[in-house]
Amino acid sequence: MRPAKYKYEILHWSQVLNGYAMGIFPMGEPDGSIAWYEASPRAIIPIELETNFLNISRSLKQVLNKEIFEIKIDTSFEKVIIECANRENTWINELIMNAFTELHYRGYAHSVEAWFDGMLAGGLYGVSYKGAFFGESMFFKKNNASKVCVVKLFELLKKNKYILFDIQMMTPHFEKFGAIEISKRSYLEILGRAMERKCKFKH
Repeated sequence: MRPAKYKYEILHWSQVLNGYAMGIFPMGEPDGSIAWYEASPRAIIPIELETNFLNISRSLKQVLNKEIFEIKIDTSFEKVIIECANRENTWINELIMNAFTELHYRGYAHSVEAWFDGMLAGGLYGVSYKGAFFGESMFFKKNNASKVCVVKLFELLKKNKYILFDIQMMTPHFEKFGAIEISKRSYLEILGRAMERKCKFKH
């Protein structure tokens, strides 16, 4: 991951969208500022073609079939981003929280939430912009809660014909789901096509 040269002490919600459209994304710095980054290779979950599917383990399929969690969309965005930031080392600082919360109120940022016995057990958030969804972070308090959210999000993006499901950087968690790494050139080609399509985050 390559950082930008300068740090910034402001982050407007529109800057986040413009950055995504150029292939870069903001991350909070320990001093409270933000810096812009690009990841090369870039990690995505292939979603565009009908043949693209999510790898789901047998144990996760059992969780899904039992409907252990109640899945909700956009009912507790601020709680989700706070929980995602609630860890020892985090890039989600106040500038990030404020900008993404504003994006949520403007209809761009969304949360997928797993509820268990009336409590928020896990979730994820990201930004829907044109034909792309840019995943940002996730958390869980109960096993498989965040994984179930990934499955729900993937299904939603497929249903609404999104072109790009961006996860920025590869993790073992997403590699098991079938995420891949692609070159910067390939990523920008997919991103360009995604920016030409208008998709709605309908659920």
